[in-house]
Amino acid sequence: MSIEVNNESGIQLDEAGLVALSRYIFEQLYIHPQAELSILLVDEPAMEKLHIELMDEPGSTDVLSVPMDELTPGTPDRPTPQGTLGDIAVCPQVAQVQAKNAGHSLQDEMLLLTTHGILHLLGYDHAEPEEKEEMFGLQRELLSGFTGKEAPAETTK
Repeated sequence: MSIEVNNESGIQLDEAGLVALSRYIFEQLYIHPQAELSILLVDEPAMEKLHIELMDEPGSTDVLSVPMDELTPGTPDRPTPQGTLGDIAVCPQVAQVQAKNAGHSLQDEMLLLTTHGILHLLGYDHAEPEEKEEMFGLQRELLSGFTGKEAPAETTK
């Protein structure tokens, strides 16, 4: 399992916790043990630049996902094939504001956004009400299973 975290945000974070969460999600969703994931932690100017380049939308955002091999969750009998899941960019500065507004810690918000980003890489979306219910339900389930406590309130729309 290759999970790489590159912190260019200027904020000290529990990077090992993000890797542990990612490993947990890989195991729970039967992602091939050799699948690759990159997590990039960036400041607001860098996130705004990525947001414009990738989504053609101005302003910074909390998390962006760039899927590579279009992998989807596997099953116990058929794990996801080996490949590159993709890249997630997370902005801790935006996460700090969202965490404060939601009443939970920055670490909880970072775990939430990382889970959200991984689910997007696996093809989940929340544009339609049914999709949102499925994605956010799985997000809560994964976070609760990993942390052993109730998942933090969603801050992503």
